[in-house]
Amino acid sequence: MPTFLLEIGTEELPATFVSEGISQWEKLIPTALSEAFLTNDGIKIYATPRRLAVVINNLPTQQPDREEEIKGPPAKAAFKDGKPTKAAEGFAKKQEIELKDLEIRPTEKGDFVFVNKKIQGKQTAEILIKLVPEWINKLEGKRFMRWADGDIKFPRPIRWLVALLDEEILPINLENGSEIITSGRVSYGHRVLHPESIEIQQAKDYVEVLKKAYIEVDFQQRKSQVEQQIQTVAKKVQGTAEVPTELLAEVTNLVEWPTAVVGKIDEEFLILPSEVTTTVMVTHQRYFPVLKSTKTAKAKVELLPYFITISNGDPEKSEIIAKGNERVIRARLADGQFFYKADLAKPLESYLPELEAVTFQAKLGSVRKKVERIVNIAKLIAEQLTVSKEESKNIERAALLCKADLVTQMVYEFPELQGIMGEKYARACGENEAVAMAIFEHYLPRGAGDILPESISGQVVSLADKLDTLVSIFGLGMLPTGSSDPFALRRAANAVVNITWSAELPINLHQLLAQISVDFTKFYPEAESELLPQLYDFFLQRIKTILQEEKNIDYDLVNAVLGNNDSEYTERALKDLLDVRNRAIFLQNIRQNGLLDQIYETVNRSTRLAAQGELDKIQLAPKKNVDLNLFKSESELAFYNALVDLVPQTKISQKTRNYQQLVDGLAKIAPTVSNFFDGPESVLVMDPDPKIKQNRLNLLGLLRNNARVLADFGEIVKS
Repeated sequence: MPTFLLEIGTEELPATFVSEGISQWEKLIPTALSEAFLTNDGIKIYATPRRLAVVINNLPTQQPDREEEIKGPPAKAAFKDGKPTKAAEGFAKKQEIELKDLEIRPTEKGDFVFVNKKIQGKQTAEILIKLVPEWINKLEGKRFMRWADGDIKFPRPIRWLVALLDEEILPINLENGSEIITSGRVSYGHRVLHPESIEIQQAKDYVEVLKKAYIEVDFQQRKSQVEQQIQTVAKKVQGTAEVPTELLAEVTNLVEWPTAVVGKIDEEFLILPSEVTTTVMVTHQRYFPVLKSTKTAKAKVELLPYFITISNGDPEKSEIIAKGNERVIRARLADGQFFYKADLAKPLESYLPELEAVTFQAKLGSVRKKVERIVNIAKLIAEQLTVSKEESKNIERAALLCKADLVTQMVYEFPELQGIMGEKYARACGENEAVAMAIFEHYLPRGAGDILPESISGQVVSLADKLDTLVSIFGLGMLPTGSSDPFALRRAANAVVNITWSAELPINLHQLLAQISVDFTKFYPEAESELLPQLYDFFLQRIKTILQEEKNIDYDLVNAVLGNNDSEYTERALKDLLDVRNRAIFLQNIRQNGLLDQIYETVNRSTRLAAQGELDKIQLAPKKNVDLNLFKSESELAFYNALVDLVPQTKISQKTRNYQQLVDGLAKIAPTVSNFFDGPESVLVMDPDPKIKQNRLNLLGLLRNNARVLADFGEIVKS
């Protein structure tokens, strides 16, 4: 069974596309082969900066023969008075069959003409010749380009094409205007180490042939080599390399034959904050920092005066390569040193007036105006949390200074250091530790999986900053869409929820959003009239998503604690984010331990029937809402007495937020309610007498209301 090789040779591809190309082909090619009825024993995608390739093992020599049922026109259109019409003749001609082979079969939409067609399998080579151009043309990515005078789009110009089925060349032509790229068996090795062309005789030998030409085509193998070499050379200078995941993937996609090279930096630059040095190395130069090896995890991390770069050149020229990189980073670090000294020449607070010249958003004014709003919102949050006077003072100070570093020379040159430099400069000019830390923490989390602020000052200022952005941008009517969220409003709302949950902050988000919105409309009278409902709905959607995707709560249990168009539940959830999370987790736990099943049937049934009554969803007291004189059965009295016993447990659960007592009470009442519905003395809830009917619906409504202290059981689906 033959092996197929396809290699697209290009000029140097963007590093991001190397990984994207692998990912897209891993989905596209198996699907295309399956649709073409071509089995295989494995598809392996390879990519380097100059090529994208696939090797498919053990393909059949041809498709299997098969039968295919093809649906034609409606029978009434295909035949008239028992004779075939032009519609039938046209269908038969298209399918290359005789009219006598047509069959009429019933379907849900009436009788239709069908044909069972035997299809002879095509040769695999013939199919691949048609599929390959599709695999190339269906690749997608940013900034695809045209070249020459043709219409082919690709990240970089295609220079050669290898297409082999075992040792046979498959004739594939890519027409790009006047340029025609024809497939063959000629590929190219490493630009420096093996600049000559190479011939691939057998498709199965692809990886080994390229390796002899100093090309490691396997991404994972190349990545492992890079990692291993980095740590090996780091040990030679008594250090440990810091290897950011994204940088490792990027440099792996920039080289075909990696060589780790150690360079040295002047020790005078180690006086700079380590974040400055590592930002220059990692973000701007794609270097790996070298850290001093430590024996304990708690030891402070210190930089050594070295960096590691991954070369795609001649390993024997490593010393020359190192010198060149040293000159580049020396210049970058010298700039950083100048900016750092210049910024420290004046206190952080003195930068505040310069924020007037920095626009936050055209209609919302400057960053200085945003800082004023952050200070006011931070005060509101601090009041809710009843923090100490000292904490309140630190929060206000941190809120005032949190954006000051944006106009420093260092952050202007290296925007990635915002917050980080603010913390450094705050300490340097005598601000206390809580204020300095909060300036850094208020940007947290910076993305998915990032750390959250740990200090109370950092948490409050972070919440204030994000709530200001959310209310302000929503106030302009600039709501995020499915494909556009330029102000990262989803991330901001997620952060508000996650910070609140992580720090166990008892904030009333419902009240906060209302007050911030009122203050915003004073500043911006043209604000959206639906600002507050839109914010409430947006946060409910984020809470729902986080509970399901991050906390792994079943969708119906999330609906049960958030309600469905239920204003009472909406308000309750936003007033107490901790409680809504705890109720969701509690429901998930009692579903898993089986306790939910014990109460589900009776509470859910009661909830659904109670909707037909007139009792509101707040009342709990049986004596005020049930007339004992209307009872006709002992089961009604038993139900009533059980409710009387349940109410104290419900109220304790309401007060303590300990819902186990409520669930225990619901489990205890379940047999009584079941007897009310289906026992020997069961009753007809919908009694002909309207007073008796309403009295019985009130019993069910009271049970529903007790259960609603935990969740809306009408939203829960049986396990």
